[in-house]
Amino acid sequence: MAVTAAARVVTVGAASLLTGSDPEGGAVVAALSAAGVPVASRVLVDDDETALEHALAPGTLTVILASPGGSAGDVVRRVLARVVGARLVLSERMLAALEERHRRQDRPLPRRAERLALLPQGATLWLSEAAEPAWALESGRDAFVVLPRGGALGPILAEHLLPWVRARFAGRGAVLVRTLKTAGVSAAEVEERLADWLGREGDVSVATVPADGDVWVRLRARGTTAAEAGDTLAAAEAPIAAALGEDCYGRDGETLEEVVGRLLAAQRLTLSIAESCTAGLLGHRLTNVPGASGWFERGLIVYSNRAKEELLRVPASVLRVHGAVSDACVQAMARGIAEVSGSPCGLAITGIAGPDGGTPAKPVGTVFVALAFAGELVSRRFRFAGDRSEVKWQSTQMALDMLRRRLQAG
Repeated sequence: MAVTAAARVVTVGAASLLTGSDPEGGAVVAALSAAGVPVASRVLVDDDETALEHALAPGTLTVILASPGGSAGDVVRRVLARVVGARLVLSERMLAALEERHRRQDRPLPRRAERLALLPQGATLWLSEAAEPAWALESGRDAFVVLPRGGALGPILAEHLLPWVRARFAGRGAVLVRTLKTAGVSAAEVEERLADWLGREGDVSVATVPADGDVWVRLRARGTTAAEAGDTLAAAEAPIAAALGEDCYGRDGETLEEVVGRLLAAQRLTLSIAESCTAGLLGHRLTNVPGASGWFERGLIVYSNRAKEELLRVPASVLRVHGAVSDACVQAMARGIAEVSGSPCGLAITGIAGPDGGTPAKPVGTVFVALAFAGELVSRRFRFAGDRSEVKWQSTQMALDMLRRRLQAG
């Protein structure tokens, strides 16, 4: 199959187009990159046949994400059947899989849902116990993969997409990708440290990628075999990681909360948190880590001054003189959550996420973070850019990074 060694990711759905939210598309991009297949473009389109057809490019691998039911699934099936010149035919395996999934939910398969078992003739069905069915379709130089939205994608990516992609790009040499993630350092600083590698020709290409306030460093190594590419990647990674130093917190799919969780577990410490402007986002991220119950003690959301006083013992004088968004307040919050919970680690956040509430002295994006650790107390003031959700995310990221650095220091 003469498909070009690049892919296009297309997400179908009016909701994603309106909100710009596409976590499934991001997961597919990451999986393809890990398999050494670069993504040439990533597109959001309405559930409209003309829009989808215009988003397809001949001679490429196109991965389409769409809800199996509803208008998006119907649009995808009709468009791909038309593009490859195939009829829509009933897939008995798909029908059986749909009936089995409904049976597990103790519900009969609605008659109208039987249309979901119509696939373009020649399509290959991908089934996984833990995910909705997916399918692939090839025609000449065109290759399409249709993945379901709204459920767990991980099993489909691991069991079907990655082996399928690797088999089709076999013989073109191996490409391995490594992503080194940094926090608390600017893109300009990272680029200055990596000046000897950025833009250099050779078997390894190095690029910096801004990501939600962080900076990631992407290494792409090439070789005639996977083993050769792996050796090349390892040789390049070591000095680059050394140049990034303690600002590098993880690799590839690792998150800051996972790194923090491992450090807390290894040191047999527990953590309690107090959140104001982030309203539970920090706790949500931490408790998304499997095994968090072993090191996460508790979290409090304290929006009002009364809550800060009653639950965290923040002195009324601190709130009256300095305000709820202040260094004095966040220190009292961190100290208070550590004391009331009995945790050796107390982490606190307060700030102004916007879009209103700012002042000339404390503009929108002003955030204070404090860490109480084994009797010590440190705090920092930040000024984040972006909308409300971006300020909240960056606040939790810097809080986690502050804790990570202290835990790694021993």
